[in-house]
Amino acid sequence: MLENPLNILKQYFGFEEFRGEQERIINRIVYEKGHSLILMPTGSGKSLCYQLPALMFEGGTIVISPLIALMQDQADALRRKNIPAGFINSTLSKQEREKRFDQFIKGKIKLLYVTPERFRKKEFTDRIKEKEISLLAVDEAHCISEWGHDFRPDYSRLGEFREMINNPLTIALTATATPDVQKDIINKLNLKPSETKIFHQGIERPNLRLEAADIFDEKEKFPIIHDLIKRYQGSGIIYFALIQTLERFSEKLGDKGVKHGTYHGKLSDFYRKRRQRDFMNGKENLILATNAFGMGIDKPDIRFVIHAEVPSSIESYYQEIGRAGRDGEHSLCLLLYNQEDLYTQMEFIKWSNPSADFYSALYDLLQRDLARANSEGFEFLREQMNFKNRKDFRIETAFSMLDRYGITEGSIDDKNLALIDELPDVLRDENFLKEKLLNDNKKLLSMVNYFRSIECRRVFISDYFGFPGEKTCHNCDNCTRNEGNN
Repeated sequence: MLENPLNILKQYFGFEEFRGEQERIINRIVYEKGHSLILMPTGSGKSLCYQLPALMFEGGTIVISPLIALMQDQADALRRKNIPAGFINSTLSKQEREKRFDQFIKGKIKLLYVTPERFRKKEFTDRIKEKEISLLAVDEAHCISEWGHDFRPDYSRLGEFREMINNPLTIALTATATPDVQKDIINKLNLKPSETKIFHQGIERPNLRLEAADIFDEKEKFPIIHDLIKRYQGSGIIYFALIQTLERFSEKLGDKGVKHGTYHGKLSDFYRKRRQRDFMNGKENLILATNAFGMGIDKPDIRFVIHAEVPSSIESYYQEIGRAGRDGEHSLCLLLYNQEDLYTQMEFIKWSNPSADFYSALYDLLQRDLARANSEGFEFLREQMNFKNRKDFRIETAFSMLDRYGITEGSIDDKNLALIDELPDVLRDENFLKEKLLNDNKKLLSMVNYFRSIECRRVFISDYFGFPGEKTCHNCDNCTRNEGNN
């Protein structure tokens, strides 16, 4: 007889009752043994929906997670609750990986966190077949879809990996998936729609105040941000699209004596980790960041999230504002909209979508001059690819995709890049790549429509994700304006 889930909730997680859809989802997984797709807002307790069932099953649970740092944090947090969890990734020595595999196979580790790239490794695929897998949990499941906002090719192969481990019971979880992405997740995992139940909790964060303001220029932005920082007690995040804009605002805030940290891609791993740690433990209450910041941030007292520049999609925006107000207290989510910011995002979208000709030309160049590319680095590649615009990031995008598809190993920076496979058909398919570019531009247009909308902002977001019928929130600028006019 299985132990009552509520008893496990109290014993291991310290909660007296389930929140939202958690109990229904856990009953579905544990008692009905039914595949599930979970759509729940950031900070609403998605992880519990697989962590608790893992303790009730005889076999092991594999958790697919996109980021090494995130899986380490999650495994550490579970161990502090006396839950036997571990991870296997490239930061561990071969000896340590083998030790953890033995612990997983013997049942001493119940939840094993891995990145999808781990399934590329023969040492992993050979050993994982020795273990009965009771549950496969796919976190950040939107990464499966080319039409999602953070596509990762190895995620799209998870259907093959499921088959490799005998198609176990599967739960996929995300905060952001449009109807097309939901279908893609189910399809790519080789699940049958008729056997997969979709749970949607809605945007049940009534404490979040959603506002948007039309801003003429940067001079107008700064006093609004500065005033808001002074008014709100507690922690805050200000998101920027461009590092150079972030650095200008950081300098201006410093001149005003406002203590804060910064987080962006130009900082070393050491400093990024330190900034995140300082923010999490309260040494730094305010952080200025690009969208690289936030994955795995579970800080309850974030009182405001400001988007100082327009984000690229509703998906990104929704995920980022979900980091505010996790303690249930009133928190502000403010979007500062400037038409000029759209051009920045349009440039990003263009550089994030190289053409088939660009991929082919880069691959041919690497075949011809790999030794020179390793020796002279990106400057040589930029010259050969006939552009020197330092703001053109197609090279970086293309290298990222070559790595994600398993076409290359090593890196130009370490001077050990190697070609290990042919260019895949998908990166030669100009029609597909054009369709993806169009899709990304449509996502940006939806962000514009969100700003321009006169209806409840929460209703707009819910409709965007394919869940009509959300009630007006009475806690956004549009609701306040509409109710004031009645």
